[in-house]
Amino acid sequence: MNHPNDLKYVTTHEWVKPDGDFIITGITDHAQDALGDLVYIEMPEVGSHLDAGVQAGVVESVKTASDIHMPISGTIIEVNEALDEDPDFINDDPYGKGWIYKIKPDNINDIDSLLNSEAYEAGL
Repeated sequence: MNHPNDLKYVTTHEWVKPDGDFIITGITDHAQDALGDLVYIEMPEVGSHLDAGVQAGVVESVKTASDIHMPISGTIIEVNEALDEDPDFINDDPYGKGWIYKIKPDNINDIDSLLNSEAYEAGL
């Protein structure tokens, strides 16, 4: 599995990447591999404020559906609309083209409490 060292992770299989005052998030390589071929992504509504740990969306595959959770509290500022047309971006490139949404965090330092790649992999 590919879990880059420059990202942070959540036990619910989301990754987080700082992007200035915002963060980009998606599901991990482990999660997309376990789900299989993705067919639909239900993303959070832009402008909605969600608390850490709550359901932010759903990913559906040919095998099952799985919730996407909010890694830290904040406001959704953008979603990856390319996933509407091609959810395979998540399977092909979960940390690049397969990002799911961007968050304006309530506190950017909340990222520090998330797992590094080594701790995430230890919990798999």
